[in-house]
Amino acid sequence: MGLFARQLLMRNFRSFSDRTVDFDDATTILVGRNATGKTNTIEALQMLTAGYSFRRPTPGQLINDKSDEARITLCLEGDGRIVDMTCDISSGKRRYNRNGKRCQATEMPGTLMSILFCPDDLALVKRGASYRRDEIDDFGRQANAGYSKVLAAYARALEQRNRLLKEEGPDLALLDAWDKSVAVGGATLLRARMRLFSRLTKKISDVYRQISGGEVLKCSYESSLGDNLTQLSRDELADVFVGSLLETRDVDLRRQQTTVGPHRDDIIFEIDGHDARVFGSQGQQRSVVLALKMSEVLLAAEILGEQPLLLLDDVMSELDEEHRESVLSFVYQGIQTVITTTNLGYFSKEFLGRSKVVSFDA
Repeated sequence: MGLFARQLLMRNFRSFSDRTVDFDDATTILVGRNATGKTNTIEALQMLTAGYSFRRPTPGQLINDKSDEARITLCLEGDGRIVDMTCDISSGKRRYNRNGKRCQATEMPGTLMSILFCPDDLALVKRGASYRRDEIDDFGRQANAGYSKVLAAYARALEQRNRLLKEEGPDLALLDAWDKSVAVGGATLLRARMRLFSRLTKKISDVYRQISGGEVLKCSYESSLGDNLTQLSRDELADVFVGSLLETRDVDLRRQQTTVGPHRDDIIFEIDGHDARVFGSQGQQRSVVLALKMSEVLLAAEILGEQPLLLLDDVMSELDEEHRESVLSFVYQGIQTVITTTNLGYFSKEFLGRSKVVSFDA
């Protein structure tokens, strides 16, 4: 059965002074005009399940203008358990608690994962490579608490190397040392990311074939370190990375930044042998994103042994009827889902009859 989101309390959070929202085990639709707090509600749910917000706000941005602090609490229930997830927010920090006991943000997904699908995601295929990397890394942070630590360790080492590259006449011996540190951290991240992507890829291609009428989607990881890396050990990858850093050192010194590594990698989607970013229609590109999000839900259930919470923030208005049907048919498979919309006309009477509708216009 697993855990379900039962009730969300938001006090002095974003636009709310005090708001409580109850959720159905199946589908809850939050309906209302723009700027009534629907997306703020989705953000609160994501913070209390994923441990972060897709908006990447500072703590101060999360607090109502009329207060100095905020609190959001999500009650989860299922399998004979009740779990209260809380985040207390002040101008300088966020403090997470599970059933009254302090925990780290990275520990939140271990209770209930969430998968967010918002309008910005629909442009994932044609946007810059960083957005595709972030999509995989954000999922990885939820799927494995250790992934966040690996990601953070690599970011710190990379920052230090870049800082050294910006110095006038940098110490080359010190640069050698940072090369090794960046290479070890990068190799660890690269192995974790490629393994996760491999598991997702198997599902994405199958889902895409179903929603596209049989088109073949190929997903590949394009590393700036070269090809044929998947079978290498971490130490072997680190050696390859060090070699690449030495080869590009002159370029790095000139540009004052590290030009190779996992932070420069990309994910390529090909439809029937053609790059979807260049040759895919808008409909095909959106089908790729739908397949990716659905695959994340499937893999999350596989990893944790229970369904994640699916958050659909105002995507129905951006999809055509065929794509909306694909999403709603997927939701019917027993996935607790929270949907925001300005228009209930996007949903059939049957779907509305099986859903809890919460108005945000009052």
